[in-house]
Amino acid sequence: ASVPEAAARYLERHGLAGLSLQPAPALTALDWTGIATHDGIAADEPAALGLALYGIAESGSLVVHSGPDAPILLSFLPLHHIVVLRESTLLPWLEDYAARLEAASVPRNAILITGPSGTTDIEGSYVRGAHGPGFLHVIITGTDGLPE
Repeated sequence: ASVPEAAARYLERHGLAGLSLQPAPALTALDWTGIATHDGIAADEPAALGLALYGIAESGSLVVHSGPDAPILLSFLPLHHIVVLRESTLLPWLEDYAARLEAASVPRNAILITGPSGTTDIEGSYVRGAHGPGFLHVIITGTDGLPE
């Protein structure tokens, strides 16, 4: 229940008015009163909030799979990407995630996010957000932080 409050603090701190919300039932069931949300994603989206399927402690990575309630562009188009991770889905090693893939159906798309997008390809200068979100913010919830 504290996810909308944490997201609101982030949005306020960065001067953002609202966000694109992943249409996952665990997120849409929360009380977003006071935050302008929508479920579409535009190429110039200021902020989006979605769920990570897993976190990988070894690399500090987040795992996102595409699906009917997880549009893949949510991870690529916004300038600010806010990701919610359930503490219970934090895995120690990349191999732990690979083992779970072997036991389940392989997703159409799997994304491993290990920080905001950036490159130094352009004249040797660091450019933030060149190939995806320029800012990444992770909200980790306890076992009772999100409905299943």
